[in-house]
Amino acid sequence: MSSAARSATLRDALGLGLAVGLYGAAFGAASDAAGLDLWQTITLSALMFTGASQFALVGVLGAGGSALAAAGSALLLGTRNTVYGVRLVPLLRPRGVLRRLGTAHWVIDETTALAIAAPDRELSRLAFLTGGASIFVMWNATTVVGALGAGALTGPALAALDAVVPAAFLALLWPRLRNGFPEVAVQRRVALGGAAVALALTPFVPAGVQVIAAVVAVALAGAPRSKAVAA
Repeated sequence: MSSAARSATLRDALGLGLAVGLYGAAFGAASDAAGLDLWQTITLSALMFTGASQFALVGVLGAGGSALAAAGSALLLGTRNTVYGVRLVPLLRPRGVLRRLGTAHWVIDETTALAIAAPDRELSRLAFLTGGASIFVMWNATTVVGALGAGALTGPALAALDAVVPAAFLALLWPRLRNGFPEVAVQRRVALGGAAVALALTPFVPAGVQVIAAVVAVALAGAPRSKAVAA
């Protein structure tokens, strides 16, 4: 592993961790608005730690839905992490029950992208662990800030936070879509296929369904094509 590659991996992981972690403030504010107290909000961020599912849960509760409906929405969105886990096992190869449990807790969109984007297995592990640790610490810290300062986190401030995660995620994935990256054609098919399916379904299906459908679509779009056998 070259020092330049290691430095670049650490920079990407810490940068994404900082950007995504700031979004925890928005969750803290949303949780407070849904009627959860500070300790309930902190517990959700520490134990659930999968942002979309957390937002789905407090969103349903805030809209007057039942706890069962809220848990169902959160579980639906969380199913994508199972797919991520299957993809990450060959890269991370965690050993032992405790290490497997700890690794599973950090399997989210961003840590998966960091690990897969790394050029080799050793850097994948470094990216996953560094990204997971930085996001976890920042997310939980800013959750407290958001919950305590929920009244001030409205309007333009909340709208600005809404742009942080997609902008950071796009910045991470963009190099994979440019010429020079291995299998760039496959990467483009995956990105375009998933985006098209998710956008088409979003107005018509419950939250989370389009994510699962997009996973199936990108699996088909990214599947390697068999090469003709030379005569």
